[in-house]
Amino acid sequence: MIASNGEGPFGQAHVDPLAGLRTPQDPPWDVYLTGTVFLDIIFTGLDSAPVRGTESWARGMGSSPGGVANMATALARLGLRTSLAAAFGDDHYGEYCWDALEQGEGIDLSASRTVPDWHSPVTVSMAYEGERTMVSHGHEPPPVEAAPECPPIARAAVASLTPGVRAPWIAQAASRGTRIFADVGWDDTGRWDLAGLADLAHCEAFLPNAEEAMRYTGADCPRAAAHALADHVPLAVVTLGAEGAYAVDGRTGESAAVPAIAVEALDPTGAGDVFVAGFVMGTLADWPLADRLAFAGLTAALSVQDFGGSLSAPGWSEIAAWWRRVQSVDDQDPAALRRYAFLEGLLPAVTRPWPLRRAVPTIGFGRSA
Repeated sequence: MIASNGEGPFGQAHVDPLAGLRTPQDPPWDVYLTGTVFLDIIFTGLDSAPVRGTESWARGMGSSPGGVANMATALARLGLRTSLAAAFGDDHYGEYCWDALEQGEGIDLSASRTVPDWHSPVTVSMAYEGERTMVSHGHEPPPVEAAPECPPIARAAVASLTPGVRAPWIAQAASRGTRIFADVGWDDTGRWDLAGLADLAHCEAFLPNAEEAMRYTGADCPRAAAHALADHVPLAVVTLGAEGAYAVDGRTGESAAVPAIAVEALDPTGAGDVFVAGFVMGTLADWPLADRLAFAGLTAALSVQDFGGSLSAPGWSEIAAWWRRVQSVDDQDPAALRRYAFLEGLLPAVTRPWPLRRAVPTIGFGRSA
């Protein structure tokens, strides 16, 4: 059951995807996460990569909270009660990011803090030819870790694993019943040793991309890698880019494959985070494995059609508008429609036309004096 209670900012429906599962004994938060918040400045519409010694003009530009804010925003827009622990600079960038997350998205920042005299990390992302190039800048991190010693109790947590490094909060959260969903970045050491991902033992689900999965397992194809990973974690999900995703539930032996949705990408920033958020939501809602994969892929596909990683994360209104739109397209593939038929009856009524747009062009735009 999904409960809808009116509309919020930007015409967004207030949807609670876990309404039918909630009890008075539930933890206060659906999802907890921690990490670094960046100010993202995104340039789109470049014809090619910047050339040394020349000036390039972009046809589009956007600014938004980035880094772990991409995941937090994606989770919150899907109706999950989200708590974020992060450090924020006391500059205008930090103030903008804090306000955008707390006031704009309803994300709980009680576990976060503002650090005096610390410059907010910044990333400039340039999107072209379906890819992106990023340049980041940040000062030394705050002396105190962003994650509290004892994380708040939540149904689930999203973690990014680092080879050879343990994050104590992951084991603490798992010991209190929090379900851990983890992804991983590129292994700069080149070892690609699963044993080096010590916190994987505390995870319910692991969601690497195809290249990462094959390197960690030595498998020669992504599907074989997913099955190999299922020996180490209850649920292995391997993203396949333009080919969709493949998942294996090691507890039941069930597997599922879902193709990707073909879209014209404006900016791929944060699409992986949006995929994880969609999969977490479907898992907490106890959806079938294939439906979780399809929903995660859909949310990621919708996100790349707008600026930024956090501002482009779709909410239920975007999903509902997309579903209404694709059903009206002539010669639509019936099999493709059936794949997403589980959305019928779950989505709120939408009166705004597709596509919906919420991204704003720059910091402070439209704020009253």
